[in-house]
Amino acid sequence: MAKGLEDTPERGGHGSKEEFGHVPVLLKEAIDFLAVQHGGTYIDCTVGLGGHSYEIAKRLGAPGHLIGFDKDPRALEAAGARLQPSGARPSEDWPTIELIHGSFASLADDRRMTSGGGVDGMLADLGVSSLQFSDPGRGFSFQAEGPLDMRMNPQSELTAEQVVNRFDERELADLIYEFGEERRSRRIARAIVRSRPIRSTAQLAAIVSAAARPMKPERIHPATLTFQALRIFVNRELEDLRQLLEAAPQLLKPGGRLVIISFHSLEDRIVKDAMREGARQGRYRLLTKKPLVAREEEVASNPRARSAKLRAVERT
Repeated sequence: MAKGLEDTPERGGHGSKEEFGHVPVLLKEAIDFLAVQHGGTYIDCTVGLGGHSYEIAKRLGAPGHLIGFDKDPRALEAAGARLQPSGARPSEDWPTIELIHGSFASLADDRRMTSGGGVDGMLADLGVSSLQFSDPGRGFSFQAEGPLDMRMNPQSELTAEQVVNRFDERELADLIYEFGEERRSRRIARAIVRSRPIRSTAQLAAIVSAAARPMKPERIHPATLTFQALRIFVNRELEDLRQLLEAAPQLLKPGGRLVIISFHSLEDRIVKDAMREGARQGRYRLLTKKPLVAREEEVASNPRARSAKLRAVERT
């Protein structure tokens, strides 16, 4: 990808390399830190197209139970096909797999997850998936013309178009600053309000780029942080993450592990603070004092891994 044209941060894809051009980010490291136990119960909080789940399932065996969550019904459909036992994976050697349409935030209220003493491990690979990002009709990318949608769950009510066209200037500026960490948020919000109605990703990207007025070439496209902010807000990403982190100590068995891969500083800060506070309270043992990042070889073959950070803890 050319310098200066990088798009919204996204999580690693979950299909095969042949299907989507890359493999799940930090796959080996995530599976190693999960330390999957044969016959255990594991939750993939962001199942996507099933890349991480497939590796977990291979290690669980028939006594095991894998539960996958995703907001996107299309992703769940694809993951379901990928995770079906086949001739190469006889059903007698394959775990029970349960795929749930919805946010992992609902784990906090799901009593089934704590029955039997809890789960052995949880994995969350945050951000937008390749399935969503590569489809212009979903509205996540400014590199292709598409509607201003940005919903991971197409059944959700709030769209990016509604936010852009209905919020007042101050609300937009605060949103772009808080969720995009965009220092030019007020200038951008003013330009958005003056340009309404805004209907497409390309139109919004052009407005933001003109308002940002970079004086010199930037590492990322001028619209990147604004698009990130809208996506995070529309999908309640940070609220859902906080709910997951609050619920995790009650969901995990002693010795159970929580592994989270994040793709921008807002997510990583929330994860870091929650894990450190859990360790301070004696609930967790930190497995990663500093975040684990992708090796040079992985970044070279999969540029989307460049911003990934993995943190892990073990329930005491």
